[in-house]
Amino acid sequence: MEYDLILRWLHVLGACTLLGTGAGIAFFMLMAHRSGDPRIVAHTAGIVVLADLVFTTSAVLIQPVTGALLAWELGWSLWEGWILLSLVLYVLTGAFWLPVVWIQLRLRNLAQAAMAEGRELCPGYHQLFRIWFACGFPAFAAVLAIVWLMLARPDIAWSP
Repeated sequence: MEYDLILRWLHVLGACTLLGTGAGIAFFMLMAHRSGDPRIVAHTAGIVVLADLVFTTSAVLIQPVTGALLAWELGWSLWEGWILLSLVLYVLTGAFWLPVVWIQLRLRNLAQAAMAEGRELCPGYHQLFRIWFACGFPAFAAVLAIVWLMLARPDIAWSP
C-alpha cells in the first residue's frame, strides 16, 4: 500500500467515526430522554460518555494529524481555501463538542441522582438536555460540511 493511500484510508475512517458516533450518540440520547426514565437515561448517558471518550476523542485526535500529513504528502497547502474552511469548521465543531461532553456527564449524574432518590428527572436536567440538543445541530452540520469539502475540494479563493 502506498503511504498516501494509507493516510486517506485513516482520514476517511476518522471522518466516518466522527459522523457515525455523533449520529449514534444523538439518537440514543434522544431515545433515552424521550423515555423519561432516569434509569434508562443514566445507563444510556454512561455509555454515550464512554463512546465519546473512546471513539470521538480518538477520531478528533487522528483527523488533524492524518489531514496535515495527507496534505503534505499530496503537495496541498493548508492555506488552500477548502482546507482552511475545513479547519475553521473543525474548530467550530470542537467549540460545540467540548461543552456537550461536560453536559453529557452532568445529564448522567442528574439521572443517576434521580434514580437513586426514586424521583423524576429534575428541571435542571431538562434545561441541560435542551442545550445539549441545540449544540448538536451546528456541530453535526459542520461535520457534514467538512466531509463535503473533503470530497468536492472546491476552489475557494483565499490568500494568506
